[in-house]
Amino acid sequence: MTSSRLAVWGDPIAHSQSPALHAAAYRVLGMEWEYGRRQVSAPAFRETLASLDASWRGLSLTMPLKEEAFRAAATRDRHAELSGAVNTLLLGSEPAGFNTDVGGIVDALAENGITAVGTVRILGAGATAASALLAAAGLGATRAEVRARRPERAAGLVALGESLGVRVTTDALDAPAEWVDLTLATLPSGTELDESVSARLADDGGALFDAAYAPWPSALASVWGERPVISGLGMLLHQAVRQIRIFHHGDPLEPLPDEGRVVAAMRAAL
Repeated sequence: MTSSRLAVWGDPIAHSQSPALHAAAYRVLGMEWEYGRRQVSAPAFRETLASLDASWRGLSLTMPLKEEAFRAAATRDRHAELSGAVNTLLLGSEPAGFNTDVGGIVDALAENGITAVGTVRILGAGATAASALLAAAGLGATRAEVRARRPERAAGLVALGESLGVRVTTDALDAPAEWVDLTLATLPSGTELDESVSARLADDGGALFDAAYAPWPSALASVWGERPVISGLGMLLHQAVRQIRIFHHGDPLEPLPDEGRVVAAMRAAL
């Protein structure tokens, strides 16, 4: 495949650091690929995707396009199938969809010394919440409580948990809670919870992984106290490494040439 154009799509998208990450990686790899960004709404996704010509190699997708990309993919990897979300499309005659967010979360947590958990709390019930549940299951979680403004939206996460052997309960953000080892916050960037709700979540929330990274610290991270707090930049970095593997050779698990130097350049670009 000789096509060399790539981009990240989402709405909003101006805050995305993906162009800087990818450009840094392609410089090290010696690839003369163009990676940009474009604001694309969910209703416009299908038409915009269909307008791309053969010069396009792939797309990174962020909110609110992960479900749209899932529907557009002709084939999907296991994490995409289980989560119902695609954040990476390898283009061609039949677009291939991948979810690299799951591995990105696992790698970001491992980088901060978290390689196993028993109980987790997930804040939010969207596409990233499904990826967070998959990551938690991969780390050995047996119980997950999902907190959302609209708990009824989490029915799919309950079913996903059953398939993974994780008992999932759902409740409102301000409901009483029990201690968990790790909180995985997947709320949109800029979300501000009532101070009493944030304090209650922090009291028994264990370590915090917050998928948000702009602005940072997030409102939740700023009240978390002395326990570990991990920003979404780690997830952004590591899911991008897996995306670049896909764009380079089609396999998210096969390392890049001189990957250590590639990752170091990407980290320096953040």
